[in-house]
Amino acid sequence: MFDLDLFDEQYYIKRKTIVEQIQFDNRTFYAKFERINEPLTPLLLKQHQNRQYSIAAPLLKNNRTNYLVIEYKGEEHKRFHHLIRHLFKTMHISNYTIYQGKDTERLQVFIAVKQLTLEEADAQLQILSHALKEKMTKKWKCLPSITLPEDYNIVTLPYKQL
Repeated sequence: MFDLDLFDEQYYIKRKTIVEQIQFDNRTFYAKFERINEPLTPLLLKQHQNRQYSIAAPLLKNNRTNYLVIEYKGEEHKRFHHLIRHLFKTMHISNYTIYQGKDTERLQVFIAVKQLTLEEADAQLQILSHALKEKMTKKWKCLPSITLPEDYNIVTLPYKQL
């Protein structure tokens, strides 16, 4: 998808109903994304772009990730976009791309990293999230996260690059 190098041996497709209950860390998660253990095809990508399906990709493989993702959903998406760019410039983070999600109020920031463990990725995302919290109200989530099961450490494919 675009220039993202996501793990593509499997993908997730959003269903209208709950497809699985996941017990994790004394909590129950209700998954609407069904895991499909097949490679993602160009037809599926096109159907996602045409909004026929919502497709997601896993962020973890063998407890490692190539991307840190910050997903923002809120009315201050333009402010968030500018804040991310400024914050990353001051933190000397240059290998990132900002995409629009399903609608204009959803932004997805993909930061390319070299094979981090889940714990290393979570620690780096906590630093970024705390820096963002100093400037605006938290309306974002960071992925991957150690507080989520593997089947929740997925990211919906973006729709267009900003």
